[in-house]
Amino acid sequence: MLDSYLTVKEEGSHEIVINKSRFISHIKRAATENEAQEFIQRIKKEHWNATHNCSAYLIGERDQIQKANDDGEPSGTAGVPMLEVLKKRGLKDTVVVVTRYFGGIKLGAGGLIRAYGKSVSEGLNEIGIVERKLMRLMSTQVDYTWLGKIENELRESPYLLTNIHYADDVTFDVYVEENDKDAYLKWMTELTNSKSDSNEGPITYLEKDIPHNKGDLTNG
Repeated sequence: MLDSYLTVKEEGSHEIVINKSRFISHIKRAATENEAQEFIQRIKKEHWNATHNCSAYLIGERDQIQKANDDGEPSGTAGVPMLEVLKKRGLKDTVVVVTRYFGGIKLGAGGLIRAYGKSVSEGLNEIGIVERKLMRLMSTQVDYTWLGKIENELRESPYLLTNIHYADDVTFDVYVEENDKDAYLKWMTELTNSKSDSNEGPITYLEKDIPHNKGDLTNG
């Protein structure tokens, strides 16, 4: 599992118009190639009367699966530029379909490359990108005499305090980056003079929004 990676925030679509042609980008997360293909077929069915439904996707921890389809546009003018935007943004497990309704004005090869790239880039900016970071839930138990100090220290720390349980003792549920787990245990031991007990919980990905550069709209 990757320590962290970027992907699209949610499923969504965004439309732009270039020389009277409508370009609608449809974007979604896809953890498998089958999931990506199902999304592509769904969009094609929804926009069966469009001039083109071009697609691209990037899947796997090492981008093992990469596909691009021009769907009738001149070779290399749609799917590949779309895929390049996903790669330039550093995204993983992402599928995109750009639906084009031809407006009567031909764009030429260069114009198509720019149009499809811009459609994907603006779509990503509109829908949003998140960083998924691998986190370990740590449960740290202390005596009530440590409650105020530990809570204050945790809230000022880089660790994510998610819950406090009050029973015979106090238990803090804290999310810690998986590769920072040992540092957390050492920090907590020193903070409490070895009077704390920490246990490892499940591991999961947590997400945070990544702001985009609004000036970067053409090629990713």
